[in-house]
Amino acid sequence: MIKSELILKLAETNPHLYQRDIERIVATVFGEIAAALARGDRVELRGFGAFSVKQRPARIGRNPRTGDAVQVAEKFVPFFKTGKELRERLNTGRGGGSGD
Repeated sequence: MIKSELILKLAETNPHLYQRDIERIVATVFGEIAAALARGDRVELRGFGAFSVKQRPARIGRNPRTGDAVQVAEKFVPFFKTGKELRERLNTGRGGGSGD
């Protein structure tokens, strides 16, 4: 599902709201999640999961074309961990897999 599909789905289930208002709500929610992560905060949505930021240290990498060693700078990457309810919902009726 992409953002525009989410907005359309919300508009279908909430016909009393204008689509432009739903677009603003979705953009605000995503913007606040992104702002919290940029501050280094953790965002937890109970039953869904938690967004956090992980630090990847600087390292020596390889240029795949030439094989030369390349210095890769430290960086921060977003990380998502699913909540228990979401994991259970995904694995219900799927043959009892390990969940990984």
